[in-house]
Amino acid sequence: MPAPIADPRALLDATYRAALRATDAGDLVRTRLLQPGSTPPVLIAAFGKASLRMLDATLSVFPESRFLALAPDGLHISPAVQSALNRGQGELHFARHPVPDERGVLGARRLLERVNGLQPGAELLVLVSGGGSALLCAPWGVTLEQKQALTQDLLASGASIHDLNTVRKHLSRVKGGQLAQAALGRGASVTALLLSDVIGDDPSVIASGPTVPDLTTFADALAVLDRFGLGHPAAREHLQRGINGKLPDTPKSGPAFARVHTEVIGSNRLLLNAAAAHLESQGVRAVILGDSFGGEARDLAALHAAIVRGVYGSGTSAPPPVALISGGEATVTLGLHPGVGGRNQEFALTLLLELEGRNRNLWGLSAGSDGIDGASAAAGAFLSPDSLQRARALGLNPAVALYRHDSGSFFSALGDALNTGPTGQNLNDLRVLLAL
Repeated sequence: MPAPIADPRALLDATYRAALRATDAGDLVRTRLLQPGSTPPVLIAAFGKASLRMLDATLSVFPESRFLALAPDGLHISPAVQSALNRGQGELHFARHPVPDERGVLGARRLLERVNGLQPGAELLVLVSGGGSALLCAPWGVTLEQKQALTQDLLASGASIHDLNTVRKHLSRVKGGQLAQAALGRGASVTALLLSDVIGDDPSVIASGPTVPDLTTFADALAVLDRFGLGHPAAREHLQRGINGKLPDTPKSGPAFARVHTEVIGSNRLLLNAAAAHLESQGVRAVILGDSFGGEARDLAALHAAIVRGVYGSGTSAPPPVALISGGEATVTLGLHPGVGGRNQEFALTLLLELEGRNRNLWGLSAGSDGIDGASAAAGAFLSPDSLQRARALGLNPAVALYRHDSGSFFSALGDALNTGPTGQNLNDLRVLLAL
């Protein structure tokens, strides 16, 4: 019989951190670049939430290559990257995420200048991770302010990353294969290494696919605005001009893209496998439900609650230690006056209410691998059998918190928020439900 788990919450915390270590962005890049056939790039372009870890690893393999990186505020600059910056070897631009800002626009402009200065035969290495869509911002047909407002409205509407990036590609000069197109126009070759933060690991969706042909159209982008009932006349006018053939669409597949190699080197599945391996090493049987869970966080929590009830019954008797693991990424459709929170904490709060009275042996964690959950400072939240009891003893009302999309405030007051700060990684979400 397995030994009892002395501290389930500590095990969940350790599982999250072990999964991040096992899928370290720098290690994934270094392993790939040390394979035979890798050549020093003339220019490294890195953007996304894992950009600095990916860049640090690349400089350890190709220390003389020049670079331009865009990263979200708060990431740590490694000594190797700082030393290269001090030597004038590259540029680093911090910018805002998920809503772009003028610093991202400047960084994108500088990157395009560098790419347009490449010589025939040069090699461009592009390091892409989730968050790159906001950080690498080159508005086309709209102003930055208009693009910011549209991004905020799409996020608040619960638009999927596929929908959001379909629109972004057609309001940008770099997304949807256009960065690669610029390099190809100079006679350069492109290698792109991607860390996936999207369900299905489609390279054309990750950071809006700056190096791959785009299958979406201006009409697809306009259809997204129609589906969510969004106005934004400037964006609509620009998209309609594209539909009418007055603007070139994003590049589609063609012979030139034969000089582009795009490869996904990290995914949510790797993260889930690493979490399962850690739990198994601690004597807990791990079952991976899948890495393709999306949709509204509340609906996703209801689905997981049904799975828990189906597997564990009423919860009146304790099963052997077993963990259900799932990944993917949910969305949240916000109300008029949302509180503080994010998809993982909304999932966790909904699950608590769905399983009230049936979770005396259930512990859990739902967290983003990037260390950030929506508008909160937390990566996610822990669940315990007495979460609701402790909350009500503190005067917290879980139903009201859920109604207000204020799950972040709820778990912070309860002391059950997972706070890590930005992790320098982004492989979607990790959910672990641990039954003892």
